[in-house]
Parts: sequence; C-alpha cells; structure tokens
Amino acid sequence: MTEAKKSLKRTLVGKVVSDKREKTVTVLIERRVKHELYGKIVGKSSKYHAHDENNEYKTGDVIEITESRPLSKTKNWVATKLVTKAALV
Repeated sequence: MTEAKKSLKRTLVGKVVSDKREKTVTVLIERRVKHELYGKIVGKSSKYHAHDENNEYKTGDVIEITESRPLSKTKNWVATKLVTKAALV
C-alpha cells in the first residue's frame, strides 16, 4: 500500500535552463511523440519551475523533479536529485 502511494507523484528528468531566481530552477523537459495525423516523430518540450531549497543546481545540470503541492503561483515541482552535473566550459 505504501509503494502505491509513492508512485502517485510524477517524476520527470530534464535540464536546468535557468537558476537566476532564489530557491527556484527552470527545468526543460523534452520528449518525442508521434504526430497523430502524419505519423512523423516530433520533438515537444515543456518548462517547469521547480523548488531548489539550497540553490544547489546550476544551469546545464540534468536533474529529476517530482510533483508536489503548489508552492507558489507557478511552482508545483520539487528538484529531488542530480542525474548529471553540467560540464565545465
């Protein structure tokens, strides 16, 4: 029963595209879907604002975000873990 409750929250993996705000990161989620009529594979993307309590994630990092209760007008996600650190240029 407890595992069923844990799986109710959605998790997504995406790239941090902005870390300018305090305790917030903007995450770009890219996915590939088949066009309904023409059948061509099309790339779609969505941006989500995620809560980053310690300001630990930087632009270019690939992170996992988890759905949560509304934290502000636009923030309904929480950054949970780092998948890949951004490469130094």
